[in-house]
Amino acid sequence: MTRHTTRLRQLIAAQEILVAPGAYDGTGARLVRELGFQAVYLSGFQTSAAVLGQPDVGYLTLTQMVARVAMFAEVSELPLIADADTGYGNPLNVRRTVRAYESAGAAALHLEDQTFPKRCGHMLGRHVIARTDARTTLGLDEAIDHGAAYHEAGADVLFVESPESEQEMRRVCDAFRGVVPVLSNQIEGGRTPLLNTRDLQDMGYSLALFSLGAGFAAAKGMRDYLRTLATRGDTSAMRPEMLDFDEFNTLIGLDEHSELERRYAVPD
Repeated sequence: MTRHTTRLRQLIAAQEILVAPGAYDGTGARLVRELGFQAVYLSGFQTSAAVLGQPDVGYLTLTQMVARVAMFAEVSELPLIADADTGYGNPLNVRRTVRAYESAGAAALHLEDQTFPKRCGHMLGRHVIARTDARTTLGLDEAIDHGAAYHEAGADVLFVESPESEQEMRRVCDAFRGVVPVLSNQIEGGRTPLLNTRDLQDMGYSLALFSLGAGFAAAKGMRDYLRTLATRGDTSAMRPEMLDFDEFNTLIGLDEHSELERRYAVPD
């Protein structure tokens, strides 16, 4: 069986761009697999929102994220790319973080080198030391220089976060074309233009993360459902927008577990 790390390298090296949607729970990870994607992304932003109900400002701990990585690895065989925030401490903590993510089943992770408290890469007010998504604070030239330094240090993929125009996105791709793969982080409502994956591929991107959109869609769906219940007193108007009970049980694998129960049942 091909290791997840090897499979991910193959997908990134392929001619076709790798699209990795973001998920924050096991149901989302199952949906990404069901709909034919080849990799899944675990977002720290959405995990902070889902687990803590808090913004992405450094509240999540290493153990909370590693538990999420392990859960994803259990419910999906897809290579997992995981957000490791700032590495949760000093260089020795970063070393521990890498080993913990690897042991939990991540195929890859990305690290931010912001000062604390960290922020989502599309939020303002960030301070950086040598981060590849330094565009917002230090400018694109500086961000590209940081990317080059990361490549020299051994990074497999460069994550130059939040370029603010298609021209800037092309500059990033041109700077590293034929040298090292680059990824685009596509966030609905973020600072980077939203493009079709084919256009991203034509620009030169090897990997596209759609890191937050599924969570935004789920939050709107829950708000619409609860608003309907609050205003109408029933949820019949929402039924066309929902999976039904049996469909949801199939999605989360009840049929597989029922079969296991039958296989291992003790005879009366």
